[in-house]
Amino acid sequence: MSLFSRFGSRKTAPAYPTDLVTLRDGSQASIRFFKHASLAIGVDGKWIYIDPVGEYADYAALPKADLVLVTHSHYDHFDRAAIEALEDSATDILCDRTTAEAFDMECTVMRPGCTATPRGYVKVEAIAAYNTTGERHQFHPREREDCGYVLTLGGTRIYIAGDTEPTPEMEALRDIDIAFLPVNQPYTMTVDQAVAAIRKLRPKIFYPYHYGEVEERTDIGRLVRELQHIAEVRIRPME
Repeated sequence: MSLFSRFGSRKTAPAYPTDLVTLRDGSQASIRFFKHASLAIGVDGKWIYIDPVGEYADYAALPKADLVLVTHSHYDHFDRAAIEALEDSATDILCDRTTAEAFDMECTVMRPGCTATPRGYVKVEAIAAYNTTGERHQFHPREREDCGYVLTLGGTRIYIAGDTEPTPEMEALRDIDIAFLPVNQPYTMTVDQAVAAIRKLRPKIFYPYHYGEVEERTDIGRLVRELQHIAEVRIRPME
């Protein structure tokens, strides 16, 4: 079904970088990259948006959301207007406790350690996301209960970490096929931390994300070099 026939007078969607990946069950999913921590995953015409922010994409021109996932309430992850542009009466929103409480969101509240199956085609696990380095605790304190998410689609496990450093909860994850880890200083991971995390997770594909927009540039080249025999490191224009 064409975008026009499904959405009537909605304007033509801009072109965004997109990867097509084959899931473990042989079906395919599209990963669409907007910027920073905003991305979307499409399966069989259904779209899951993660941390949509209006500065990064023209959401009014994109397909409506089947699901929206919010990791935490920072401005570069949560944008109510962007969510409103994506939602319709059938959209479900999954978000962390702080976002739900602070913004009176109508959503399924996800707390670290809980699991939801909002649709038959996807399972969502909430993974604790927080800073572990002493001088960084104030950025993403553990007690706020920010979330990363593991999405299981067609048997494939996709880990979208949110804003975090390596944590015991992350290190305990198994069978991750695709990983999105944030790599920007001082708020999330250093390059060394990301390398160490990927060496433990051993995903088939690693997407660095949530980098740029800070004074200290992330050495993406070193990430690629140090992980070339561990995972396929895919660099997409998320900066």
